[in-house]
Amino acid sequence: SVEERFGLLAELLEKILGRPIAIDESVYRSEKETGHRNRALAYFLKDINGLEGDVDEVLDLYFRQCSILVNCSDLARIGMFLATKGISEAGSPIVSANAVRLVSTFMVTCGMYNGSGEFAIQVGIPAKSGVSGGILGVVPGQYGVATFGPALDRKGNSVVGISMLRRLSEVLDFSIF
Repeated sequence: SVEERFGLLAELLEKILGRPIAIDESVYRSEKETGHRNRALAYFLKDINGLEGDVDEVLDLYFRQCSILVNCSDLARIGMFLATKGISEAGSPIVSANAVRLVSTFMVTCGMYNGSGEFAIQVGIPAKSGVSGGILGVVPGQYGVATFGPALDRKGNSVVGISMLRRLSEVLDFSIF
């Protein structure tokens, strides 16, 4: 069920963040009421056998995930978790290194929407942006980094966040490329 699947995600995030998570109910309702493009894409994927399960349940789970409340510090902690290949702050593995590799690969290839290629060239780390202006970055084997700036570029990424990460990458030379 959606509740069980979301519960698994919540449990994982609570282990990573060290605190209970919460959902912004108004964001959840808004996403559910206005997510027409997501709905269309989900039905398209279902039609070509690219999506398993009930479309409405998959979308409900997605909209809940989009509504999880996090701050910049939380994003950096998630980045650190990925940088250490799924090892908790206490030193125990929470997910497999292979799962982290897959997530990091998707972050490099599409985490910054249509700006992913340019970001990979300019900054050079796995990253994921959100429409709120947050960016979560991973410097593999070292640390997580996060920024927040609500002004978005035409590709939906934080203008200030990209600028900050570009500068940090230049100064700290943390590009993986």
